[in-house]
Amino acid sequence: MSTTPLNPDSPLLRPLRLGALQLDNRVLMAPLTRNRADADGTPNALQATYYAQRAGAGLIITEGSQPAAIGKGYPNVPGVHNDAQQAGWARIADAVHTEGGRIVVQLMHGGRISHPDTLGGDTPVAPSAVRPAGEVVTPSGLQPFAEPRELRTDELPRVAAEFADAARRAVAAGLDGIELHAANGYLLHQFLTDGSNRRTDAYGGSSENRARFVIEVAEATAAAIGADRVGIRLSPGGAFNDMSESDLQVYPLLARELRRIGLAYVHVIAAPDAEILGELRALWPDRLVLNTGFAQDSERDAVAAILASGVADAVAVGRPFLANPDLIRRWTEGAELNEPDQATFYGGDARGYTDYPSLDEVVAA
Repeated sequence: MSTTPLNPDSPLLRPLRLGALQLDNRVLMAPLTRNRADADGTPNALQATYYAQRAGAGLIITEGSQPAAIGKGYPNVPGVHNDAQQAGWARIADAVHTEGGRIVVQLMHGGRISHPDTLGGDTPVAPSAVRPAGEVVTPSGLQPFAEPRELRTDELPRVAAEFADAARRAVAAGLDGIELHAANGYLLHQFLTDGSNRRTDAYGGSSENRARFVIEVAEATAAAIGADRVGIRLSPGGAFNDMSESDLQVYPLLARELRRIGLAYVHVIAAPDAEILGELRALWPDRLVLNTGFAQDSERDAVAAILASGVADAVAVGRPFLANPDLIRRWTEGAELNEPDQATFYGGDARGYTDYPSLDEVVAA
């Protein structure tokens, strides 16, 4: 960890425009599932405090939040599909904006990454009836994944409309936009990959067909709130949640269509030297956000080097923001970082959530 102050000309501190979003710096807070919402998916006051503490990020991308009840993947994750949830997000938006921050909600439909216990007895839905390997956290503990129900072709317009309605609710709540979660094995990613998409209709088979539903969701949300307030997250070749992909060319095809629609940004999970990232960068010469994944924590100087290289225009970091609400200030001053408490990552109360000290609190102590 570097303990020297940042040069004021550091690429980390340069402003950036992503569509309608004007950012003060290029260090984004990555979406982090924390399982602190109310049981019915309503965002609460504790979450408002958590996000407001981290308003120094160039942009906060919230934890994955379901656009419909059937899209709930885990206990105590927030939703964006009813009036109470919208009111909860309004409180969060107000808190972040009061601190000068920018925030978008990530819309994450779990698809097959869920369980009937989490869904009140309903069967999870997916592109195809392919059960993922492994277990999932439910309200009654870890359980093996259930076999999902394949979505009918005539159901897909309704699912896209649910994303669009959630986007409208997010903007009505005062959030700055939305990010579509088409990564990490959730529903939109499930359509993209040949490992989880075995369909024989217009939404399966070829790269063009597997990209079709994601494009339709992007078009629906862009029509609802403006393309310049819609981002998307992709994880080409990612294996998380038992995903497998033999054809990554779906991603350049998808990127061309997203560029045509005019999305605010593309957020890619990849190694900085990944070949597929280079292909996507050529198609998105601006407004590309990189997240290097779960392998290691993001170090300040490594993030600065990524930006200086031109591989991406911004970098989304996770665990450093989790434990350091004032991460931008700490990185700017070369201050020591708090260490994250992994035992409190998922679920619980304020401990390991809103009680990490800021630099001012450390000095006062």
